[in-house]
Amino acid sequence: MAPIKFGTDGWRAVIAEDFTFTNVERVAQAVADYWASNPVEGTEKKVIVGYDRRFLSDAFGQRTAEVLAGNGFQVILCPQPAPTPSISFAVKAERAVGGVMITASHNPAIFNGFKLKSYYGGSADASTCHAVETHLDRSPIQATSLAAGTKEGRIALRDVRPEHFAALKRLVDFKLIAKSKLRFAHEALFGVGAGCFEQLLAGTTCRVTTLNGAHDPLFGGINPEPIEKNYARSSAFLKKHPHDICLVTDGDADRVGGMDGRGRYLSTHQIICMLLRHFVVNRGEEGGRPCPRESERGRLRPGGLLDEPPDKRTKASVLRKMVKALTTTSMVDKMCSAYGLELVETGVGFKYIVAEMLKGGVLLGAEESGGIAFPGHIPERDGIAAGLMLLEMLATERVPVNKLIARLEKEFGPHRYGRIDTHFPLEKRGALMEFLKQNPPSKLLRSPLAAVKSYDGVKFIAQDTSWLMLRGSGTEPILRIYAEAKTDADARKLLGLGLRLTKQV
Repeated sequence: MAPIKFGTDGWRAVIAEDFTFTNVERVAQAVADYWASNPVEGTEKKVIVGYDRRFLSDAFGQRTAEVLAGNGFQVILCPQPAPTPSISFAVKAERAVGGVMITASHNPAIFNGFKLKSYYGGSADASTCHAVETHLDRSPIQATSLAAGTKEGRIALRDVRPEHFAALKRLVDFKLIAKSKLRFAHEALFGVGAGCFEQLLAGTTCRVTTLNGAHDPLFGGINPEPIEKNYARSSAFLKKHPHDICLVTDGDADRVGGMDGRGRYLSTHQIICMLLRHFVVNRGEEGGRPCPRESERGRLRPGGLLDEPPDKRTKASVLRKMVKALTTTSMVDKMCSAYGLELVETGVGFKYIVAEMLKGGVLLGAEESGGIAFPGHIPERDGIAAGLMLLEMLATERVPVNKLIARLEKEFGPHRYGRIDTHFPLEKRGALMEFLKQNPPSKLLRSPLAAVKSYDGVKFIAQDTSWLMLRGSGTEPILRIYAEAKTDADARKLLGLGLRLTKQV
């Protein structure tokens, strides 16, 4: 049987090679066995199952639901493709023991994946994923057909998006957005986010233009990832048809990217920093206006603080922490120092940010790839929520997005980021990481080395805060090289240094 390993966010593999119905059944059975033997107090024996627009995702989702129902779980199966955060929200709102999302997120069209969600409405942690792996092939596959499951009431077909969208309207100042007359585009990258903003903002003064919203399992020949090289078509459109901003969501709509209204690229780092400033300056340093929470009607409280009603918060739950993955811009570090926020840095993978959010007191959680999570919502990245929050920011500021970026750079200095992905033999990766730890460069360009971090890949940090990092992908057989400096030219030089370092072993 093919080996199955969970990476930074679930198990992913090439369709019809390792991602087969047989292996999906094996994973679904292992998940059922794990949840059956590890019940969570306060939850129901219920699972939410969703899927994206990839080839056969609906069939893989159906088979997952059939296996879970065959093991005695009550299953809510989405009848059409849905965003990953909609599934996560439903897990929490329904007091389910967990959820499954069939998606490979931003990976190429030949991939599919199996994301596992825990009872708190976020990505399952590493220990849970490892435990599921240990349950593989312990039990024979038990399944019921969709027809039998629906007839017997064990499988319910239900669209879970409306409840998620209603919560999003409570999370932001929706009345402010609704009357803002913003004209924005949404680059859907052919993913499940297509149409979401149109539905959310129907009947408001906002005008939404959805780009690349067709259901295309090949994603128009691109990988549905919010990075600049995938924006060519929509950028050309915006040059001819200016908008206030263009929001971008990835294949399963849990991550956000963007362009300005004329098609110029906005990095995810810039988006994170703009939202951090918005939360501190416009909403108030504790997150601003308190948002309604499900716990006001007795919701489950996994970490307590995220779910406390606004009038029941203690001093311990004041939102004073910013959590970021270590591949995220160092401008965040400078902003936290200026705003008096505690900065918590994690390894790459949103499950590590989730773990920090469940401790409470987190203002924002963010990662370089565009995943952002908000207090008063779910401990999960949500590209649609991030998009609405950017609209709230523009409706509040009433100035172009480029002026907001210029304001940040004037206060905290320029930060230019670059990343390249290079194929690198898996069998040599460990030796390369050990070599880098033992033989760090004495300086990065003109600045002496100040620190080396090696808890997830190896990151070199210079005294002038520029940095270079090498890390193996958790979901693909490639090596990622990241760099940040004051200029694009210096960032490219650091990436070149990174490539030369890969040739040392």
